Amino acid sequence: MSDAGFGLVERRVAGSLLVASVLCGVLTTNARLQAAELADTRPNIVLIISDDQGYGDLSRHGNPILKTPNLDRLAEGSVRFVDFQVSPTCSPTRASLMTGRHEFRSGVTHTIHERERLALQATTIVQLLREANYSTGIFGKWHLGDEPEYLPDRRGFQEVFIHGAGGIGQSYPGSCGDAPGNGYFDPVILHNGVFEQTHGYCTDVFFSQAMDWICTRPKDQPFFAYISLNAPHMPLHVPPGYADLYRDKAPSGNVAKFFGMIANIDDNVGRLMRRLTAEGLDRNTLVIYMNDNGGTVGTPIHNAGMRGAKVTPHWGGVRGMSFWHWPGKLQPTDVSPLTAHIDLFPTLAALCGASIPEDVAGKLEGFSLLPLLENPQASWHDDRKLVTHVGRWEVGAAPEKFGPCSVRWQQYLMVREKNRWSLYDLRNDPGEQHDLAGSQPDVMDMLSRYYDQWWSDTEPQLVNESAHKTAPKYNSFHARYWKQYQGPGPNRTPPPKDFPLTDAK
Repeated sequence: MSDAGFGLVERRVAGSLLVASVLCGVLTTNARLQAAELADTRPNIVLIISDDQGYGDLSRHGNPILKTPNLDRLAEGSVRFVDFQVSPTCSPTRASLMTGRHEFRSGVTHTIHERERLALQATTIVQLLREANYSTGIFGKWHLGDEPEYLPDRRGFQEVFIHGAGGIGQSYPGSCGDAPGNGYFDPVILHNGVFEQTHGYCTDVFFSQAMDWICTRPKDQPFFAYISLNAPHMPLHVPPGYADLYRDKAPSGNVAKFFGMIANIDDNVGRLMRRLTAEGLDRNTLVIYMNDNGGTVGTPIHNAGMRGAKVTPHWGGVRGMSFWHWPGKLQPTDVSPLTAHIDLFPTLAALCGASIPEDVAGKLEGFSLLPLLENPQASWHDDRKLVTHVGRWEVGAAPEKFGPCSVRWQQYLMVREKNRWSLYDLRNDPGEQHDLAGSQPDVMDMLSRYYDQWWSDTEPQLVNESAHKTAPKYNSFHARYWKQYQGPGPNRTPPPKDFPLTDAK
């Protein structure tokens, strides 16, 4: 029942607090029962995550230029977690999403230099879904290690349709890199261990492949489809016509291209939702939409009043969208408690009837969202604290305890930059303009001590810090590509003369 509904009840009983209390008690009890009923309902799940789209890059969130009618419609019909936190960059968010823990706990402190690799001892939510007899597929960006032992097929995914590195065509020293010469149009994609030449724009290709897989797999087995996009991440390559939608409205060509890439995502979300309906899958499919970090190209246009962007520890660097759409099961509403990407692991496990091993459960930092999905007013972990650390210190350098970082607790955000802590009240100061560090010493002391303990517990788990020393000479995707084609492949990028084609690893 909405707040307006409660007001109507109170008026009808002429202000009787007794009756209102009884009604609230019944609703709370019903919410618990409903949350229990949601557990083990085993819906199909489609999880869509965009790359470098900020919280403000949505017309529903007040963007004055960008139009996203399909995402707006999805959000309108969803449970919306309005204070949802992700990590400040790509790989870290994906690591936390997969493990239900802060990314540093799995060794992910960067997006390159082997520090993007998800520790091999980590357990992913996808592995648990497989054990619960879910079909599992990934379409797009993995970015948690490109070497064979780190790839999605070793982490629970049956259907794997991915590019390498953090973006199509990217290449860095060591293991992190995509197929050589790759691009956003007609990309070569690694499909279940074999490179395939695709045709079309990358976002269209990923959605089409996901939809075809969803609609051709066994109907009696629930599925988990992870559509992990590389757009609207740079380079700003956009399908014909999309940038033209904003050419006369945006202050620069780059902004027009960036918004055009998001408009293309929006069209694909609409296409997906129509396909689910046409296939009769919409009533038993939970669609989740989120972004992976704070905004980038679009932040000068609209950042929802927040300070900061990607690669910062401010609210604008870590606030994410989180829309949960399940017709007939979830009542559309805003949910205000502080939630995060690490909460998806226990939530999906509970929904899907996936058993969490004791040793994994004991390490989880996320909480199940089921109580909030049923009752947005539920009392839910009001004292939780979330640490953000940008990481990204120099290769070979000692981990930086006091690199750009922050601690979130209730409405407060304690931020470390320029060798000092600042404190902001996001409820009253979302733009972080008024430093309260001097006037809130108790809060500062409590959060500082929490951070110190968190770092002490976490630093020993940074298992990738020396991995660059044993990195392969060639990107893993390059080597695999050249080995498959024994020379130039579809994009005609030949191997180096000294590359051993016959025994490439």
